Amino acid sequence: MTNIWDFFKDFFKEAEESSPSKPIFNEILARSEQEKAAFENWKGSLPCRRFFDLLAAQYAIYQSNPAGIDPAVTFLQSDSSKGFALHFDRLDFNRQDASHFFDLLKEKMLAVSYRPELSNVRSWSEKDWVQTVERHYLKPKKSWEEGKVIDQLFGNITIELTLRNDRPQLITFRATGYSDRLYAQALGFHDLMQAIQA
Repeated sequence: MTNIWDFFKDFFKEAEESSPSKPIFNEILARSEQEKAAFENWKGSLPCRRFFDLLAAQYAIYQSNPAGIDPAVTFLQSDSSKGFALHFDRLDFNRQDASHFFDLLKEKMLAVSYRPELSNVRSWSEKDWVQTVERHYLKPKKSWEEGKVIDQLFGNITIELTLRNDRPQLITFRATGYSDRLYAQALGFHDLMQAIQA
């Protein structure tokens, strides 16, 4: 049997050598029944409303004056990708709020004909902290009919919550469309923001 001291030495060595491509932990993300119940209660809370108010207000500013948006929010809009990022070093939300909003974004996409492809969590060691990234990856439900282009909705959706030493740093929400001729054009950014706010 392996000596317990050797086990811990090996574990800490592996943690020190970990990286985004070689995380120390990489597992399926699953919520406990207690976490699910807390999430359901949170959906009616003031912090939940504040997330949506922030996004709606900053998106309105972004449409008319992109340079005038709050530095806590970044919008991404290109030919192939669209979405946003929330920077928690500039926001007053705690770990639980961030985690619940991350899960709520997934729920919003499931409500508009998306299916979950993967939810996972990875952790690795950086120089001064432990980085953890929780991720939801979703795809449009299949709607293929002979002779018709495929409705891709907004494309594939990636939602990530980045934590440093278990403190929220960033939520990113990105929709990446397919450019293949088999697919109809992805819905626009305005439609995406409306789907999130619904």
